[in-house]
Amino acid sequence: MRPTLAARVPRTAMVMAAGLGKRMRPLTATRPKPLVEVAGKPLIDHVFDRLRSAGVQRAIVNVHYLADALEAHVTHRVKDVEVVVSDERRQLMETGGGLVQAREMIGDEPFLCVNSDNLWVDGPIDAIRQLAAAWDDERMDALLLLVPLARAHCHRGQGDFHLDAFGRIVGRRKPGRLAPFVFTGVQILSPRVIRDWPEGPFSTNLFWQRAIDAGRAWGLVHQGLWFDVGTPQAIAATESVLADG
Repeated sequence: MRPTLAARVPRTAMVMAAGLGKRMRPLTATRPKPLVEVAGKPLIDHVFDRLRSAGVQRAIVNVHYLADALEAHVTHRVKDVEVVVSDERRQLMETGGGLVQAREMIGDEPFLCVNSDNLWVDGPIDAIRQLAAAWDDERMDALLLLVPLARAHCHRGQGDFHLDAFGRIVGRRKPGRLAPFVFTGVQILSPRVIRDWPEGPFSTNLFWQRAIDAGRAWGLVHQGLWFDVGTPQAIAATESVLADG
């Protein structure tokens, strides 16, 4: 993968925060999942720490479940990053539909897209800056931050993607098989991918598959720690690893 000569971190991030958090029950009975605390702060605050550190200037946050609480938090508690809310109160649009609804807010430049229930620790290089350095707009429509399945803490899945020797995503996991890399929930996308969408809610998988089929989906392997904090049980396991330094 050829890094750009002048790596520029995307100005805008889309923070996916509208999910129902069903796997995190009962903790999500009274709060949205992004406000569940891990290691002393809400999950979404960990994400904003990473965005701020990388130099992201603006974040679009979609809201649906217990939207008032989440909107109040990101509006009044987040500092040094401009926050814009994409309101999905009427209907949860899923990840792909969420991008469609926020399309005009996103603008026409490549943007960062981050899941709000995501927790990672940077390796030797800031992961967002590393993505930005690897982004090549001529060859890419999607660049996903991936972690080896063997290093995916608290993750119970069987992997998501296969890469070729150059970092191009060449396929998804097949039923009954393992895939060596797990999607971390962090990616850079070109607005070009947001096109020809179906009505109603749908997954970003539609846009990914088009990019894979066109040879324009790439993966970058994360050099630090990553945690799938999807259940209450995963919180203690995550905090234990973080406490060990």
